[in-house]
Amino acid sequence: MPDVNLRWLGLKAYEPIWRQMQSYAATRDANSPDEIWCLEHPPVYTQGAAGKEEHVLRRNAIPVVAVDRGGQVTYHGPGQLMVYPLLDLKRHSLSIRDLVTALESAVVLTVATYGIHAIAKREAPGVYVEGKKLASIGLRVRRQSSYHGVSINVAMDLSPFDDINPCGYAGLAVTDLSQLGAVMTPRDFAIQMIPFLFNTLRLSLPVTWQA
Repeated sequence: MPDVNLRWLGLKAYEPIWRQMQSYAATRDANSPDEIWCLEHPPVYTQGAAGKEEHVLRRNAIPVVAVDRGGQVTYHGPGQLMVYPLLDLKRHSLSIRDLVTALESAVVLTVATYGIHAIAKREAPGVYVEGKKLASIGLRVRRQSSYHGVSINVAMDLSPFDDINPCGYAGLAVTDLSQLGAVMTPRDFAIQMIPFLFNTLRLSLPVTWQA
């Protein structure tokens, strides 16, 4: 099984990380290792490639960045965990649907350890608790390499979601783990979630995290 580099990057501006993901997908070859990046972002809205401007309800001080993932507009900010799988899908015999399902399942299994019942919806990718969205998914595949990924609301200011239709759904309520009674940091959640994700993807878990 090829090596997978697991990285904790801390709090990083969105656009440079996005450009690094693009570059990795564009330049990797058959010998390049797979990577999974875990991190947080300062406040930013991201608008998917087919995103509609109408889903940005009100402009505020938070920048809107048009990106190349699927889906509509969403919000990222401190207290939200981002998990970006940079995987060679052919190497692991994975379809895009397999990867979406693995990401959703890893979140569902992790929150279950805290006594929280969550579900995934095939017709509206992501993870939901009692109808409120806890995690959002948006991916891009280039040259068989995936990037972008999943955002999990851990302990964050949810008010910026009020100025958008989250993921293009008017009136969609969002929640985070702190509201659901599970208090932790994004890194805490990453440490709990990653073994579930690696197991679902049939990957060998690295012994240590890298910076």
